[in-house]
Amino acid sequence: MSALYTVTASRFALERTPFGKLVLTNEAGERFEGVVPVRAFPIQSPDDGISLVNTDGKEVAWVDQLADVPQPAQDLIRAELTTREFMPEIARIVSVTSYSTPCTWAVETDRGNTEFVLRGDEDIRRIGKNNGLLIADAHGIQYLVRDQFALDTHSKKILDRFL
Repeated sequence: MSALYTVTASRFALERTPFGKLVLTNEAGERFEGVVPVRAFPIQSPDDGISLVNTDGKEVAWVDQLADVPQPAQDLIRAELTTREFMPEIARIVSVTSYSTPCTWAVETDRGNTEFVLRGDEDIRRIGKNNGLLIADAHGIQYLVRDQFALDTHSKKILDRFL
C-alpha cells in the first residue's frame, strides 16, 4: 500500500484493488472499499472540492484541491472521475436540421462526432461567468460548451439563432 497523503485536514492512503475498486485507508486505519470521488463543483471548479464517499454515500475524506494530492492517488482519483462522468465538450457545431425545435444537431466533441436532438431552446443554459453553456439532448445527456465565444464563426452563428 502507498504512503499516507496529507490533504487539507485529512490523511489517507488510496489504492485500487485487483477488481478495480478504490480503497481508502484513513489515518485511524479504517478501510473503506469501493469509495467514489464526487466533485462539488464539476463545471466551475472541477479540481476543487472533491468528496470521497463510501458505498453508503457517506463522506470519508475531503480534498480541497486535487493538485494538493500526491501521485499516484491524484491519478487514481482522476481516473475514477473520468469513468463516472460523461459530459462531452462541444468543439464545433457542424450543422442543425432546423432553426426551430425540436431539431437534430451534428457536433464535434472531445469524445468524437455525434448527433443529438435538441427538444427546445430552454435546453440550452448559460453557466458561470466564462460564457459557458450546457446543452441537454432529448435523452438527458449534457454537452458542455466551455466558452461560446471561443467557437468558430459557423458554430457561433448557429448558437446565436438559439440564444
